[in-house]
Order: sequence, then C-alpha cells, then structure tokens
Amino acid sequence: MKDLRDKVAFITGGASGLGLAMAKAFGREGMKVMIADIEEQALGRAVKELNASQVRAEGVLCDVGDRNAVRNAALKTVSTFGKVHVVCNNAGVAVGGPIGEVHERDWQWIVDVNLLGVVYGVETFVPLIESHGEGGHFVNTASMAGMISPPNLEPYCATKFAVVAMSEGWNAQLAPKNIGVSVLCPGFVQTRIHESERNKPTRYGSPATVHSALGTGREQAAQMVESGIPVEPVGNRVVEAIKDNDLYIFTHVELKPFVEMRFNNILAAFDKSEKSKALSALPKRDATMMLQQMQEQAAAAQKK
Repeated sequence: MKDLRDKVAFITGGASGLGLAMAKAFGREGMKVMIADIEEQALGRAVKELNASQVRAEGVLCDVGDRNAVRNAALKTVSTFGKVHVVCNNAGVAVGGPIGEVHERDWQWIVDVNLLGVVYGVETFVPLIESHGEGGHFVNTASMAGMISPPNLEPYCATKFAVVAMSEGWNAQLAPKNIGVSVLCPGFVQTRIHESERNKPTRYGSPATVHSALGTGREQAAQMVESGIPVEPVGNRVVEAIKDNDLYIFTHVELKPFVEMRFNNILAAFDKSEKSKALSALPKRDATMMLQQMQEQAAAAQKK
C-alpha cells in the first residue's frame, strides 16, 4: 500500500502510547482513523487531540480479549467510514514474575489480550478487507520480547513470540489476497505498559496480583520504560513499513546482537545434532522441496 491517503485505519490500544503515535502518523498521511481502547476517558481525550490536529478520527470502546467486542468495534468502524484498510493489533499488557508466582488469572489475562486479541483482530478484519478488493495491511505489535526471552518475562515473551509466529504465517497466507502483514518488535518505548494493570478487567481478579514483566519492581519498571525511545518515531516507522510491505519492523537496532546471539545458539545446536550418535541411524532427508515452497511464498509476498 504505497498511497495511504483516504484509507481507513483501525488501531487497538489507540488511546495512548504506540497506538496513538500510529494514529497521528496515519493522520499525517491523510488517513481516517478509528482508535479502539478499553480506557474510556483516555479514548475521549485521544479523539479530541486527533481531531484538533485535523485528523478525521473516531473512537470505540473495545476489550480485545472479548471476540464479540472486537466484532462490534469492527462493525462500528465500517458503519462510520465505510471500509477498513489497515488494522493495527496493538493493545497489550505486561505480566511477569518467577516460576510459580504468576497468578493463574494473570496468565489468562495476558494470553487473552496479547495473543488472542491479535487473533480476533485478524480473523474479524480479513473478510472485511477482502470485501472491498482494495487490499490492506495488518500491523501486529509484538516486541523484542518476541525475539529473545529474558528470565521472569516468560508470560510476556510467550505471547509476543506467538504474535511473531502467527504474523509470519499470516504473511504468506494473505499475500495472494493483496493483504500485507507486519510484526512490530520494539524495545523499550515511552509508553504506560508498566502500568497496564490499570485496565485489568474484574473477571481476571485484582490488579494487585500483577507482577511487573519489566523489572524487579514498579519503580525499576517505570525507569526502564521512561528511558526508552519516544513513541513518535515508532509511529513513523510503521508508516514506512506498510508502504514497503515489510514483514519485520525493528526500532531498536542496537539490540541486533542479542538476536544474533540467540540465532547463533540455535544454529550451533543444529550443528551438534548433525554429529549425534543417537540420530546417525536415521536415513538422510532432504528439505529442498519444503525450502523451495517457503521461498516461493516469500517471493509472492514481496511482489504485493
């Protein structure tokens, strides 16, 4: 999608942080924007701020952990703007902690929001984008925690790794339909992710049970987030990625060595298995055909 003017974007978690930065960046491109958020007061403020900047924006309350809520938000978007082209599954929460100390319902909360919320967004909007035949694009917010997994961040990393994996598969599935997919993997950004328990629905229990996924305590978590990069460059990078049909969107290039370290460890494990006595009795197998199919899918995606 090279030209975003007059196109329509839908953004979850759009009332603050990365979501609002994307909305502003889309507005500068001449897009119409529907921001969805669970926080009503923040939603109202964000819509007023966008409108004051001459962005045609509306808001809709939406709990992304509820499939019906996502469907209702999609219907409101279509009834307001007629169609949808860009969907940013951006809403997310942070949960972490030592083994055995993460509350069961907090596990359910982070899975429902960070993982299933993305599933609901994609499954709801794919047929809506297909219906107008003008093509479209999904931006799914993961994290560098979808590439590397530090200790005590396992709930957060598990959901973000899942978003990366799903986005890779959907990218190949949707390319023939003229629908692109990007997965956004930032490091620390100046958002309120460390305060995500403020929006924890009562069905998941008390906000007091939430362990920070970003540090040893609330104060350290706040310091780590506040030391991150501003949100505006991330929103602008998302616009670039949509226009270039990039699958991966990285904003913290200084973290590349950590990803390389993980990949090198994986490759080393393959090298070791090649010399394994336990596997030596197996017949030789050739993955050439599988690799060719994957390359063809990737090439098709790049042409869209």
